[in-house]
Amino acid sequence: MVNLSRRAILFTPLLAAAPAPMRGIFPIVQTPFHGDGSFDAATLAAETAFLLRCGVQGMAWPQLASEFWSLTVEERLQGAEALLRAGKSGKAKIVIGVQSDDAATSVRLAKHAAAHGADALISLPPAGIGLIQFFTQIAAAAPGLPLFLQAVGKLSVEEVIELSRAVPAVQYVKDEAGVTLPRISEFRAKAPQLHIFTGAHGRTLIDELLRGAAGSMPAAGPADLYTKAFVLYEKGRYKEAARAFARAAVFVPEFEQYGIEGLKYLLVLRGVFPNHVVRGPRNAEVGAVATRTKLDEAGKRALQLLWEGVGQ
Repeated sequence: MVNLSRRAILFTPLLAAAPAPMRGIFPIVQTPFHGDGSFDAATLAAETAFLLRCGVQGMAWPQLASEFWSLTVEERLQGAEALLRAGKSGKAKIVIGVQSDDAATSVRLAKHAAAHGADALISLPPAGIGLIQFFTQIAAAAPGLPLFLQAVGKLSVEEVIELSRAVPAVQYVKDEAGVTLPRISEFRAKAPQLHIFTGAHGRTLIDELLRGAAGSMPAAGPADLYTKAFVLYEKGRYKEAARAFARAAVFVPEFEQYGIEGLKYLLVLRGVFPNHVVRGPRNAEVGAVATRTKLDEAGKRALQLLWEGVGQ
């Protein structure tokens, strides 16, 4: 018989109640617009329901692939409420993006997300304010919620680790700074308490998971393909996971050519979006979602053939 001290007995329920770290496929939700360019909250809710049917472990909105820079604050508040309402019917974790041009707006978005049931918050490093100062304010605005740092540009592993030590709420990183694979290994060696997610369409997903990544944040359109690969990997069925991932990977070069239009057009093909209207600049400095080629009829046909050939 195991003897437990009174202190251990008192704290056992608290330890048991600690939530498990978030892992899995957390797609970046694309933002739908009406034909006239106005925000389409109803289709955003439908996209959320679609992702739940895909079996995703979580989702995030609005981020780079969501054209967040083109949305007004009121649209972001309306969209967050629509997404969170629709997401309540499933088990997926809902992560709300709060990046903005100024800290005061980010704090407002954080408070709103927390009040409406978000599971976590995510933000890009802001300009004009120190990283630690900014995330300290966000953590105070949403006490108890874990935070994702979206690492971009030249942000070093050491700077990310320093932030997480200064602001313990920063427990997750969507890492798109530098070269992905060696950075995952470096994070795991230096800060195993941090949970590393990747972006860039999860183009090296199997390698990322082998190095200890917690998951990936790809586009919404092929979310079920990524999810199947992740679930198989978690079950130790590695060869099957690799084959499942191969089906998703064929879309990556197309997305890299056509940017956000391509991401949205796959959702059109899948009956989720009524159109592939984009509002943000086509060639903005937005990394993996920058457009290299306008989505023309040949590109649409290519995406259709790929979906019919490997997606279904």
